[in-house]
Amino acid sequence: MHLIVHHWDTDGVTSSALLVRALDLGEFTNITEPIGEFRFDERIWEAIGKAERLYVLDFNVPSEVEKVKVPTLFIDHHTQPRIKNPLVEQVNPSLGGEYYPSCSLVVSEHFGIWNAWSALGVVGDIGKKAFELDRVRKLLEREGTSREDALRLVELIDSNYIAMDREAVERALRVLLSHEVKELLEYEPWVKKAEAIREAIEGAVSNAEERDGFAIVHFESPFNIISKVARKLVWEMNYRGAVVINGNFHGKGQVYFRISAKEAERIKVAEIIERIKTLGANAGGKREVLGCVCERDKIWDVMAIIEEYLR
Repeated sequence: MHLIVHHWDTDGVTSSALLVRALDLGEFTNITEPIGEFRFDERIWEAIGKAERLYVLDFNVPSEVEKVKVPTLFIDHHTQPRIKNPLVEQVNPSLGGEYYPSCSLVVSEHFGIWNAWSALGVVGDIGKKAFELDRVRKLLEREGTSREDALRLVELIDSNYIAMDREAVERALRVLLSHEVKELLEYEPWVKKAEAIREAIEGAVSNAEERDGFAIVHFESPFNIISKVARKLVWEMNYRGAVVINGNFHGKGQVYFRISAKEAERIKVAEIIERIKTLGANAGGKREVLGCVCERDKIWDVMAIIEEYLR
């Protein structure tokens, strides 16, 4: 059995489709991880135990890949250490200091297969910035896919993981393989899901309160839209920053803090992350972004720390 383990987003799905097409895999099983978690769960390990060959795509879990006991092709674009496991062939330009904006481009280059999927993976990972890349523009042009359609296709494919629907993410690979790219724009299960997600994002954004140029938003939703709400507020509506709280995300609290590049010179996000971790919350991020999942009764403790830095 050929087993593909892939990330849950557009880049993970399109990278897997490129691999299947490149290797002409007639029979395969594909699994994505528990959405939002960077690990192999019991279901994945069980499948690996039955596999003759494993492919891990766009999923930055080098510590898990080190433990596999079957021949493995590990293709990625994230920064990661070199794998020591002799059963693993690791294809990752970052090991040589090269930056690739998506795994789909790495897969395409490795196998010499180029189509709209190659470009969609990039659009999925870096959004409109993808259209600044000559290769992406030419691929979309060649495939007769407009920029608007490319962004819409990413929205549709990503709707599966945003809805926290792991089975739908896994089905998305076969949907991609069995439909023309244009047909996917009308693929009803994705269209309905994307519409519900869009309404939830708009609803959250419309409830934003402003405080000294910062947006504060509180809502409850089963959709994983918290980062999209924050991006919209900061990138499109030009707030200095946004604090977004999902008060009931499958029984947990989510807090997301995004600031503009200008504010990043003043507000030390890394310091906030470390302080939030002392509350026992799961927190991480980078220079301009903080994401946190915590028990619902800890939300206001997390908020109290963030608010210190907003003053």
